[in-house]
Amino acid sequence: MRAEGDFFPVGARELDPARLGDHLDRLYRAAWSLCGSREDAQDLVQETYAKVLARPRLLRREDDVGYLLRALRNTFLAGRRRQSARTVTVPLDEELDARHASALPGPEEVAEQARVYTAISELPPEYRDALVAVDVAGLSYREAARALRVPEGTVTSRLARARERVADAMGS
Repeated sequence: MRAEGDFFPVGARELDPARLGDHLDRLYRAAWSLCGSREDAQDLVQETYAKVLARPRLLRREDDVGYLLRALRNTFLAGRRRQSARTVTVPLDEELDARHASALPGPEEVAEQARVYTAISELPPEYRDALVAVDVAGLSYREAARALRVPEGTVTSRLARARERVADAMGS
């Protein structure tokens, strides 16, 4: 929280850490779309919240969800850069067995969701970001444009292309 006498620019406000839990479901769905894996999505949301909570955040002309989605995306991209710089490791047999055991097919709906999230995670970044912001996180086109820092028309066209590619991937 800010101390008495702190200066905030006009139109700026501090992100309320107590309200971050209100956005957990939206961020988790967005993270799953980015990662293509529920476990990686949980880790990504947790890492994003840890970074956001590390210090007070000042928001200018944007809502909490838009800011958090951008922080989530930046955390995801930073993780990808770190991962590509690392050497490749080969999992032990026990790790492979554990992965296969946890990947046993469940209800059809869960399998379908996993296919959709995988298709979304394989989209080009600009299409994926637009689709995640609007269809997964539930932002309006205007909010998505603000969060992605692109014109609203760009969000509209990217979203249409992203939806078409996901539909093609799903065989619709």
